[in-house]
Amino acid sequence: MRIVVCVKYVPDLQAERSLDADGHLVRGLDDGINELDENAVEAALGLAEAAGEDTAAEVVALAVGPDDAVDAVRRALQMGAASGVHVLDDRVAGADVMGTARVLAAAVRTIEQDGPVDVVVTGMATMDGLSSMVPAALAAELDRPALTLASRVSLEGRTLTMTRSIGEADEEQAAELPVVLSVTDQLNEPRLPGAKSLMSARKKPVATWSLDDLAGGAELAGDAEPGGDGALAATTVVTAEPLPPREAGRIITDTGDAGTKLATYLVENKLV
Repeated sequence: MRIVVCVKYVPDLQAERSLDADGHLVRGLDDGINELDENAVEAALGLAEAAGEDTAAEVVALAVGPDDAVDAVRRALQMGAASGVHVLDDRVAGADVMGTARVLAAAVRTIEQDGPVDVVVTGMATMDGLSSMVPAALAAELDRPALTLASRVSLEGRTLTMTRSIGEADEEQAAELPVVLSVTDQLNEPRLPGAKSLMSARKKPVATWSLDDLAGGAELAGDAEPGGDGALAATTVVTAEPLPPREAGRIITDTGDAGTKLATYLVENKLV
């Protein structure tokens, strides 16, 4: 069994985020692996372990992004993934959901040149964009069933079953492999790698591919230019403005009519 887990390198949640003049995200020094992708790595490792000792199982970490994005791959290797792939190409800059899904799908197909990929695992969302759309778009690109937002997962033979929590109800879905699976942070608690795992991760192979190295890469790149949106974005950032500075709070002294004053404030500012 081969499992590909997609990981992303994102800005620190506590850092101030901004876009440059071209509408691209400005990255900082505190970036790291997307927190929810650690749940995906743990899920991939769990599926590999559930396959049993009689089944050879391998987890491959896959990331698309700038130079530093390899750190997300290395984190997955520290947790237990066997190898990694980093798609590094300036022509990917500015790719939106569909463009990212196309690049990930091409990378998965390239990995499959060495053998089939049974499961592609992703987190439920990335903390920079929070679109939650890449897993479904990736499944469409690969023409595979999409089992999304899983809070419980089980594997029996070639059947993957997952449970999705919807409010107070649970929905169960199952599909035959190969599938694309996205998981929530309710599924597991990501393992913390020990010193031995940290040391062994340094020796694990990480391949660096450009778009030209991917299956169908020439067609994928199209007329994309380094640093531009080209063929990898179906959307365009029209304008981007920083958040306005937070205004000082308004203090109301309660003289018996504070409730009325608060209600008036909410109505006047169209907050209700």
